[in-house]
Amino acid sequence: MRWNLRMKAAEAGIWKSTEMRRRLAEAGLDISAGKMSNLWIGNPTTIRLDDLDVICAVLECAPTDLLIPEPEKVAARRPRKADTGTVAPITPRLGRHRSVPPA
Repeated sequence: MRWNLRMKAAEAGIWKSTEMRRRLAEAGLDISAGKMSNLWIGNPTTIRLDDLDVICAVLECAPTDLLIPEPEKVAARRPRKADTGTVAPITPRLGRHRSVPPA
């Protein structure tokens, strides 16, 4: 997924993260400067659904406008198939040999 907050904010006439933060606060979402920075410049690893609701309300958009799917990245993560057309078997990595507990 690609995070599209800055583009949607620009479409709403919001050009600075401080302005976005102020509008979120007016809508009831108090957000720290660090978290706002993370949302503004990068791909957040997590976002609360309640926060996403407020962001969408402020920007007058849907979550699908902020989260853009990237199917090519999903395809790149799939396991490679062997020449026979089947998925290559996964061999477990064995840990240390453990002794038998005392009797």
